This record gives sequence, structure tokens and C-alpha cells, in this order.
Amino acid sequence: MTHSPLLFDRFRFDNGMTLRNRVVMTPMTTWSANPDGTVSDQEVAYVQTRAKDVGMVITGCTHVAPEGIGFTDEFAAYDDRFIPSLCRLAQAAKSGGASAVLQIFHAGTKAVPELVPNGKVVGPSTMEVPAGLFNAGGNTATALTQDEIENIIKAFGETTRRAIEAGFDGVELHGAHGFLIQDFFSPLANQRDDQWGSSPENRLRFPLSIVRAVEQVIKKHADRPFLLGYRISPEESAEGGLRIADTKMLTNRLIEAGIDYIHASLHDVLNGKPATDVSDKTTAQLLIEHVAGRVPLIAAGRIRTPAQAEAALESGLSLTALGQGLVMNPNWVALAKDGREDEIVTVLDPASVTDLSIPDKLWAIIQAAKGWFPIQESTPA
Repeated sequence: MTHSPLLFDRFRFDNGMTLRNRVVMTPMTTWSANPDGTVSDQEVAYVQTRAKDVGMVITGCTHVAPEGIGFTDEFAAYDDRFIPSLCRLAQAAKSGGASAVLQIFHAGTKAVPELVPNGKVVGPSTMEVPAGLFNAGGNTATALTQDEIENIIKAFGETTRRAIEAGFDGVELHGAHGFLIQDFFSPLANQRDDQWGSSPENRLRFPLSIVRAVEQVIKKHADRPFLLGYRISPEESAEGGLRIADTKMLTNRLIEAGIDYIHASLHDVLNGKPATDVSDKTTAQLLIEHVAGRVPLIAAGRIRTPAQAEAALESGLSLTALGQGLVMNPNWVALAKDGREDEIVTVLDPASVTDLSIPDKLWAIIQAAKGWFPIQESTPA
């Protein structure tokens, strides 16, 4: 197959940072931190194995505050004592020449009750937490106070400073997947009647305040081009949740605020369509048309082959993001570049897990979360 030159073209952000190609390693939690919250040897090996050919690595999420932890064995970034650990991760991600972005977040209502101080899970409003793919739900989240909100905004800024000191090339605000940033914007999760809720403008206040706080830190502390990205979930599945029209409003405000790129988390980049739009266009197409080149747009979701990655770029995306494809094929970029796409696997073979440097706990979660990854069935002896 003759590949589109887009996939292997260099890409330059407006701040001057240049990527060697347009393939991005998407953030994926590995449940693999050490007991003290530092990055483990297995996580370092996992990242380093996959970072050698891609243009940019976006790490799995790390919590900016102790009560923001969203997964068991998630590496931490909420204190300066974690800077050496973050430095190890940055070095692993950049070891082969890729740029490295640290994804930072607060899990909000999806925090793990057993791991947060005093078991107090927080969110925009008091609510019963629904179950999800990786959380049992059933617990009650407590509404954040004004002081707590301001402290969390500051925590995003402080974690950005740590990312700069650790050697990362940027941070990505995780404003997707029902975590705290998205929940403040969500009309479902945010039932507040103060300045942080009750209207679209007020629901935007929290994410935009974080953007401004992080930008101030970058301006003060970064002595090199440093990216500020923002990950979105364009819609919520529940009735009365966020819809594509809300996301268009959000992206407008993020672009006005000076964000460097937007990263859309989609179920299926090439085929997925929104719940309410009647144009018959895919969600990705609607986002591409709306963003209209004002900032780079990345999208992740079921991109596993070079042909799919090329189609995503040809549709108008700036960069194409690979998650499961890189888990199953750490050398995906090299195979694609050499025209050996027939060697790229799209189903995970359990016998290859050790050779692929997949952390033990990530493999355990993959097996437990039925339907998350396509897994090759073992044949009877």
C-alpha cells in the first residue's frame, strides 16, 4: 500500500514545537504505580517501548490532589516529592525523540473512595455516583465548597509547574470521561446555583479558570515551548447530558482562552455519530468543521491500522491518536512506515503480553474489563 505522506509528515504547533510525525500515543491508565504513588519500572518500560517512533506521547492521567485519584495504583503528581518520579516518566517518553505531554486531572465523583482522604469523594454537586466501566459507583459525592474549588484550580497550576520541572513538553487537561472538569460543565452533574453553576456561562467558569491558572504558570516557569492541551468528550450518553452543541460552545471558549490543541475522545473516529445532530455527519467531521483549523485537533477512537490513521488525517484532523493499536503493536509506526501493515495485529494475543511490555496490572484489568480490548481466544491443546 502507498501511504499518504500526511501520516509521516512533521507537524508544527503555533508555539514552535515540532513533531517528527503525526502519530500520537494516547493516554492510557496502566494501574501500575508503586505503592508510594511513584512511577514503576513496568510503567517506564511500557512507555519507553512505545515512544520510540511516535511523534508525541500523552501519558496516562495523574491526579493533581490527593482526593483526585481515579484508579488504583495511579501515579501521583500532587506534591513536589513526585518530581523525580515524573522526571523518570518524561525521560522514558522522550527517550526515542518524541515530545512528551503529561495528562493531569481530578477524578471528582469517579475518585476511588478507599484511596481518598477520609473516604470523601467530591464533585460539583452532592450526588449518588453511578457505576462505570472501572468504578463500582453507589457512593455519594459531596459538593465542593468555594475554598475547595479554588484550591483545586491552584493544584492544576502547581502540577503544571512540576511537569515543567520534570522535563515534559506540555500538559493536557483531562476534561473528558465524566471526571471533575467535565462534570462542572455538565448540566447533569452540575446542579449548583452559585457562580460555578446554574447557567452555561457559570458551568464554563471552572474549566476556563483552570486554563487561565495553567497558562499563568507556563508563562512564569517554562523556558521553552510548552503545550497546553485539553481533552474533551463531545457528548454524554445520559438524557439531559452534554450534546454536540455544548461542546461547540466549549471549544470556542477554549480557543479564545489560548489553548494549544484540542483532543477529542471518541468511541469511533471514522464512524461514530452524535446523538442529536441530524446532518448524518460523524462526530469527528462536526468537530473538524467547527474548529476549522483555529487550533490543532486530535481525535482518538478505534484507530488501529495505517489505513484508518490516514483516513482520519485526510478527513481534516491535525494528528491521529493510537491507543490499543500501540498496546498491541509497540512498533506500529515502524511497521506502517516500512509498508508492513500486514504485520500489525488488531487482536491481543495473551501469549505476547510479556514480550509487549504490558504491565501486569494493566493486563489483569484488560482481562477483567470484558469488551474493552479484543483478545484472541486460546485454542484447545
